[in-house]
Amino acid sequence: MKMKAKNVEGHIEPNYKKNVKYYNTSKLPMKQRFIFTWLIWLLSKVSMGGVKYKVEKINMEGVKPPYILLSNHMYFVDFKLNAFATYPYPVNNVATVDGYYRRPWLMELIGCICKRKFTNDLMLIKSIQHSLKKHKSILCMYPEARYSPAGTTAILPEALGKLIKLSKMPVVVTLHHGNYLRTPFWDKDSPRKVPLYTTMTHILSAEDVQTKSVDEINEIVKNALTYDEYAWQEEQEIRITEDFRARGLHKILYKCPACKAESNMASEGIKLWCKSCGRTWEMTELGRLEVVEEGTATKSAEVEAEVLAQDGEASQRYDFSRVPEWFEWERSEVRKEILAGTYHFEDEVDVFSLPHPAKFIDMGKAKLVHDYDGFKLEGIYNGERYCIKRSAIGMNGLHVEYDYVYVRPEDCIDISTDKDSFYCYPKKNDVITKLSFATEELYRYEKEKLRES
Repeated sequence: MKMKAKNVEGHIEPNYKKNVKYYNTSKLPMKQRFIFTWLIWLLSKVSMGGVKYKVEKINMEGVKPPYILLSNHMYFVDFKLNAFATYPYPVNNVATVDGYYRRPWLMELIGCICKRKFTNDLMLIKSIQHSLKKHKSILCMYPEARYSPAGTTAILPEALGKLIKLSKMPVVVTLHHGNYLRTPFWDKDSPRKVPLYTTMTHILSAEDVQTKSVDEINEIVKNALTYDEYAWQEEQEIRITEDFRARGLHKILYKCPACKAESNMASEGIKLWCKSCGRTWEMTELGRLEVVEEGTATKSAEVEAEVLAQDGEASQRYDFSRVPEWFEWERSEVRKEILAGTYHFEDEVDVFSLPHPAKFIDMGKAKLVHDYDGFKLEGIYNGERYCIKRSAIGMNGLHVEYDYVYVRPEDCIDISTDKDSFYCYPKKNDVITKLSFATEELYRYEKEKLRES
């Protein structure tokens, strides 16, 4: 599908003055030659070093390509573990355009399928069918389309069941445990000593795919991809003793449950605290959060009244001992804003575009607005105005990055069209997790409105 975003009124592409060649994501994938399958396996083995890992296969007797492989997503090590699980068979991986950065030729050579995140790309279906039916390869997808922020399953796309149904192929799931605990998305540059465990399970036969409904397929996939890393940590009694285990946690736990201040949390070492009220938590070796300082939890009368008018719970204080519970509470708070009609985000951002993975283009500053209409990114490049629009109903999720390495080590979001991607660095601190919640909840809100009408 070519540039669906052009149909949005007021959408204007940047004027690159023909100096930029857009990357063609509609290229059909090459079949992965065995030499590359072997090299990927070998390099993955070598790069794992002393990391303990185990891959267990369940119900995989007699299962050979072609089939669809769905994997949960926590960190780059997922790709290595999947390489161990699928060896010696060829794999076509669906990869994002920034995964091609500075190496598109290599990604093409090993059979990857390029995708811009959270866009409606019909060519992706053609590439998937080509991989399965012509190459008879394993088609590997990460349907969460992002690293897990809180060690739990992200929202899966509704269209996944339709894609599986269309393929008429068996479905296998790799579920990774320990990857998030070892390198959490919010502090992925400091690995913890955690063993990794992967299960590879055949969940749907070709006959199942043909006889079951799309809803039934989606439910089976959802159950197979459901995980909670903190629950798994406690079950396995995995103690994380590193004295930096809470560092960066404020990036996802951005709202204080005591005073409800937003984007004013901080973390270092094994502690997380609110800079507004002083309430402090300590992360235990088993991943629990314990209050070690009560804090004042005070607010001005004006702010208290505003919060009370918003949700009627201004005086209620929450205590969360588990990261996923706190994380989902924040989502519910965003949902309340949306239902109350008060949600709005606006900020100045630095923009870097990626029309082709050869290089990022510095587009300077722009204005980013997110509300019930969706995203609007407006700026000037090469002396001409551009305006990127993505509707709320057109995005079921948002690509967020904490300390993004390819441009500069700060938090950013990616708003993509079918042929371009715009990496936006907000001026405001610790807002991208809320933007992610709001994108998902606005999509859900719009879908509910459509169903009601």
